[in-house]
Amino acid sequence: MTHLARKTSMTNPSRGEVWWVDFDPKVGAEIKKRRPAVVVNVAGVGRLPLRIVVPITNWREDYNRKPWLVYLAPTARNGLRKESTADCFQVKSVALARFKSKIGYLTTTQLDEIAAAIAICVGFA
Repeated sequence: MTHLARKTSMTNPSRGEVWWVDFDPKVGAEIKKRRPAVVVNVAGVGRLPLRIVVPITNWREDYNRKPWLVYLAPTARNGLRKESTADCFQVKSVALARFKSKIGYLTTTQLDEIAAAIAICVGFA
């Protein structure tokens, strides 16, 4: 068994968990580098070893006016170190091999806010 196969078989990110995810290599304006991301897919959806995630980036005050950006305050529960935002416009499926380590969990309310922001991005809201 290769190192990659062992890592993938031991990694099982679940909805609401915040993980360090390696988004490199990126193309164009995609989010890049290793950063936190929240898993948003429900269990049992999909057959491939992928998870749907929303990347988390630094918070800026002007993000208050952008409905696809969800504010996340740092807490012991979520493991974030600074004020952050879930960038719901950059939602994507990523391979399990991109997940590095779990750092925390979001609340149900935060997950609902993120789902609502994704709905705005895809024209559902």
